[in-house]
Amino acid sequence: MRNCKLSWALVVVLLIIVALFAYKFTVGNVQPSDDGRLAVLLSKDERNTLLLEMRDWLQNTQSILAAASEKDIDTVIRIAKASGMGAEADVPGSLFRKLPVEMKALGFDTRGKFDEIAADAEKFRDGSRVIAQLSSTMKNCIACHATYRFVEETR
Repeated sequence: MRNCKLSWALVVVLLIIVALFAYKFTVGNVQPSDDGRLAVLLSKDERNTLLLEMRDWLQNTQSILAAASEKDIDTVIRIAKASGMGAEADVPGSLFRKLPVEMKALGFDTRGKFDEIAADAEKFRDGSRVIAQLSSTMKNCIACHATYRFVEETR
């Protein structure tokens, strides 16, 4: 009987720990901001990593637009792939854990859209289609910037 109670107590403790981790994974490390957005609290290195990733997306977007307007589809494919899911491996786990689930979803969707641009460019070789897809992708960028700001944690 004692072993059964101990087993159930262990199960309850483990469930509480899993629930806490799931909650933290879902909510992220955020607090309300005075500008109406959510402030995502990050270390200096995590913030710099995230801002670099966003600058890369912006630069790659401009490069894709330039290549599509010049009908240089091979460059479109190469650059779009560089912003796709393959680049996700470079994101530190500590940063990923601090992002709210909605922001993670936007990020994954954005990477997926870049992969879709690359695949469709390879299949259809149509610059106009690339530009339309990139326009749709930019809606994710706008949604993210309208919802979140990235603040360095103070300790």
